[in-house]
Amino acid sequence: MEPDASIETSSMIRVAVIPISDVTPLLFRDYAAMLIRHHTVSLSSISSFYTEHQKSPFAHQPWESGSLRFKFILGGSPPSPWEDFQSNRKILAVIGICHCPSAPDLRSVADQFTAASKTYSSSLVQRCFAFCPVDSQLEDESVKGSNLILFPPADRQTQEFHLQTMVQDIAASLLMEFEKWVLQAESGGTVFKTPLDSQASLSSEEVIKAKKRRLGRAQKTIGDYCLLAGSPVDANAHYSTSLELTRLTADFFWYAGAMEGSVCALLMDRMGHKDPVLEDEVKYRYNSVILHYRKSFIQDNAQRVSPLSFELEATLKLARFLCRRELASDVVELLTATADGATSLIDASDKLVVYVEIARLFGELGYHRKAAFFSRQVAQLYLQQDNKFAAISAMQVLAMTTKAYRVQSRASIGPSNDAGQTHADGGKVHHHSIVSLFESQWSTLQMVVLREILLSAVRAGDPLAAWSAAARLLRSYYPLITPAGQNGLFGALVNSAERLPLGTRCSDPALPFVRLHSFPLHSSQMDIVKRNPAREDWWAGAAPSGPFIYTPFSKGEPNNSNKQELTWVVGEPVQVLVELANPCGFEVMVESIYLSVHSGNLDAFPVSVSLPPNSSKVITLSGIPTNEGLVSIPGCIVHCFGVITEHFFKEVDGLIIGATQGLVLSDPFRSCGAAKFKNVLLPSITVVPSLPLLVSHIAGGDGSVMLYEGEIRDVWISLANAGTVPVEQAHISLSGKNQDSVVTVASETLRSALPLKPGAEVTIRVTLKAWQLSKTDSDAAASKGMPGSSVRQAKDGSSPLLLIHYAGPLTTPGEPETVSAPPPGRRLVIPLNICVLQGLSFVKARLLSMEIPARIGEACSTQAQLERGNTEQVNGSERHADRLVKIDPNRGSWGLRLLELELYNPTDVVFETSVSVDMENTSNQENLSDNISAEHGEPKTRIDRDYTARVLIPLENFKLPVLDGSILGNSFQNNGTSGSRNNSFSEKNIKAELNASIKNLISKIKVRWQSGRNSSGELDIKDAIQAALQASVMDVLLPDPLTFGFRLAKASSGDINVDREVKSCVSGDSIIAHEMTAMEVLVRNNTKEAIRINLSIACKDVAGENCMEGDKATVLWEGVLSGISMEVPPLEEVKHAFSLYFLIPGEYTMLAAAMIYDANEVLRARARSDALDEPIFCRGPPYHVRVSGTR
Repeated sequence: MEPDASIETSSMIRVAVIPISDVTPLLFRDYAAMLIRHHTVSLSSISSFYTEHQKSPFAHQPWESGSLRFKFILGGSPPSPWEDFQSNRKILAVIGICHCPSAPDLRSVADQFTAASKTYSSSLVQRCFAFCPVDSQLEDESVKGSNLILFPPADRQTQEFHLQTMVQDIAASLLMEFEKWVLQAESGGTVFKTPLDSQASLSSEEVIKAKKRRLGRAQKTIGDYCLLAGSPVDANAHYSTSLELTRLTADFFWYAGAMEGSVCALLMDRMGHKDPVLEDEVKYRYNSVILHYRKSFIQDNAQRVSPLSFELEATLKLARFLCRRELASDVVELLTATADGATSLIDASDKLVVYVEIARLFGELGYHRKAAFFSRQVAQLYLQQDNKFAAISAMQVLAMTTKAYRVQSRASIGPSNDAGQTHADGGKVHHHSIVSLFESQWSTLQMVVLREILLSAVRAGDPLAAWSAAARLLRSYYPLITPAGQNGLFGALVNSAERLPLGTRCSDPALPFVRLHSFPLHSSQMDIVKRNPAREDWWAGAAPSGPFIYTPFSKGEPNNSNKQELTWVVGEPVQVLVELANPCGFEVMVESIYLSVHSGNLDAFPVSVSLPPNSSKVITLSGIPTNEGLVSIPGCIVHCFGVITEHFFKEVDGLIIGATQGLVLSDPFRSCGAAKFKNVLLPSITVVPSLPLLVSHIAGGDGSVMLYEGEIRDVWISLANAGTVPVEQAHISLSGKNQDSVVTVASETLRSALPLKPGAEVTIRVTLKAWQLSKTDSDAAASKGMPGSSVRQAKDGSSPLLLIHYAGPLTTPGEPETVSAPPPGRRLVIPLNICVLQGLSFVKARLLSMEIPARIGEACSTQAQLERGNTEQVNGSERHADRLVKIDPNRGSWGLRLLELELYNPTDVVFETSVSVDMENTSNQENLSDNISAEHGEPKTRIDRDYTARVLIPLENFKLPVLDGSILGNSFQNNGTSGSRNNSFSEKNIKAELNASIKNLISKIKVRWQSGRNSSGELDIKDAIQAALQASVMDVLLPDPLTFGFRLAKASSGDINVDREVKSCVSGDSIIAHEMTAMEVLVRNNTKEAIRINLSIACKDVAGENCMEGDKATVLWEGVLSGISMEVPPLEEVKHAFSLYFLIPGEYTMLAAAMIYDANEVLRARARSDALDEPIFCRGPPYHVRVSGTR
């Protein structure tokens, strides 16, 4: 049998193409390729070369439409014993190919060709084509007249044209030779035999029978030559005659041959046009051919030669003719019958050809698994031969079956889609790809195929193919392989690698399994922010780059999970985490593994790793981007088992997903104890130009700043530019919780240092103030029995963050300024790790109100000292006292209002507290630390560990000057008296004014503390003061409607010193008994309306008894002391004079009181009176009078 057999094969002229002299295989294939293109030569093109010597036997030669067909046999072929039966099996022409530069002696070339041509006795035409001769060879006269044809050096097109001309000459020569042969065959007594004919001596009867058969066989052979000559009509006529003669002589074998020739003539006459009628005719005739081949079977010749091969060949020809999807059932039936008959073939070569043709036809139908099955039969036949070339053939045949069995090498698939995976894919693994790549129900058969490939590769001496087969077998089917088998495959990998040169690459990966684990988050000092040059706040609305879905700095923009982006910077190291798994029972030593970068703009750094049996490991792979643009990282390059392979992440993801769905045998990572599979999407990675890089360092260490509650401290932060680009823009802002704890940031220091060149450094000051711990934190610490000094803020993320947005130049150096998108900026996040320790603990607060009666005449000594010029002593003695006690100008007495705070020290250190009241309220927050240190002269209170102390805060000079109705007009009205919108609006304004006054009061009071030499701060008492003052705000802030005061007057001269209120006196240090003392009572109206009052004056002794009434009165008076009716103008004062005569020296107290007539709403609101008819009384403070017995 012959391969590639078809019905049209009978019309093809076989031409042997052989190399002559020392032509290299590469040049021989190149010249042969030019020759094979001219496999069909039209009859019209050879008319100029054709000469009719006598009348042609091809009477119906189609010169206009016919053609000659050639089948070039490279290297030639041995003669066939069936040449008489089928003339197309003969080698009818020989063409030699010679390369002249490698064969300088053309005479020797001609002799070699002549000798080679003699081995083809059936050849009718011989030509030797000599290409590229030199000038001396072109002038050589010795080769003229021989069959050597020189092709002078020229371009390929010219050579092909020259070659076409020579092939046309050969075609014309063959046609003339066919005419001669046919004329001789018709007239001569040529004997036609086949191996089926008996070789024994023939009896007379058999001789007569053979003579009769010769005529039928001769007509069949003449028909064959008519087909070769391109005349199907003449051929059909001779085949018809042969069919009649062979049928009469029962020569069934030749009858079947003649029937085959008639079918070929029929198809040639139709010139390739097919229709159902023609197909039915061909099927009918070929069924007859198959039947007659079967009839020609002779039992005696069964062991020597059998027509079964021709029967099967005819069946294959019919199947090839009908091979298309519409007639698939008929073709499958024919191929099945052929496969059954092939088992009876004697010659292994015939069986091999049958299986090859069956596999091809099944492949053309699209039945790839059936084709793969018969291809494996072919490989089995090759493997039965113990030689290297048969093993190579088996390996090649098995390689063709790998696609059908889903075990093909990655190299046969072509460029991997994983390498070109786009961002739109988002790393998705399609379900159909999993099914196509991994089918567990085929596991056993797939393993057998790979084992056969491995065996054939070892026999063929192809170590790379053997390594690839072992790698695929071990990687895909390790769960089904025993530990001994795994070790055997490990040995095959190692042995194959030893025979390979260093650095050999293979497209099929082995172990380990590699999957993408994660992309490490950007360091807080390396965040990249998009830049909007059109805005001053160019960073606004931009979130930092990174492979994470949410960041605490994003502003709630909708997130698209399919649009993940990652930005890398040229020259800055990057990292990718990958996970390796070794599910086999031997140790895997990875000599090197690094990122596979198809884009070529990243330098990857290799690392080595060892994986024990049945283990997994997460490793970090790093690299440095080198150029701008997109980065494509589909997988890793692994050097393991002596060969370099590429592992794609997408393939392993598909394998793991298939394992979860039951499509794949096992998950290699779960079998090694790794965590549950988490699909990591490969983001779109963009490399941007070099950027500045600020690196921060906090002076004293980057740990937490330990602060007590309320402590104020300066922190110095050093910023250094570690990049290669200067910082030209920078902005500092705050984020996170407790932003109020950052008092000041010296941002102007950073701005003044711009541009910050590479390697430059700047230090900025940040003033921090520790916040108050919540009651929950304090109670939790107390419940655990922790000492106060070790109580820390336990909540994560409670410290503020210092954000520095910075950027380099708008254009990259060396590039034009018209860049579409400027280089991005960066954001430096500096956590101000404040560890707040519990400090002074506030217990409670209360308001103390004291009134110290003024002593009439007590200030005389002071006045005398002032007159004597002893001002230094007076000022020194009064400076300290006046800070705590001063005369109330609105009450006329020594008034003292104190806010008492009770503090507890639960810490391990000692605190000293000081109180100050900033009357001017000129607090400079920037120099707050300096102001605190200036308070060391204040009175200090020491609070030891586990001790409680009370701190008094003086409230002085906080009275409003005037009691105005606009302040209280609607504050305390009866329910129902005000319901209008105006009143409601006024009430809101009044409350706002009161709250503002309270806040103003609180802001002036400072309680500062110091612990040791470097720790100082301020106690947060705002809430405590506000709570303490809330109930008494009326008394603290608002003046009385009426204030009363007493003063002395000189009755003798009438010169009353009205310029001084309390600090007036007569001669001496006190009032003298038994003398008439002139006095005045002063009544001041603090409202904006006149007040009518009924004034009364009283004098009491030290026991509190009235000393001017009754039988035991000790004080006499002159004037009116009760029932004094007067009207006090608004914001003015009136006086009432009287005189007292003290009978007994001692201490006395003067009191003034008044009842107000017709009190308005303001007065009733101040007195907290709701009844309209209820009288309003106003009492003044007590004034002490010291009466001396003598002068």
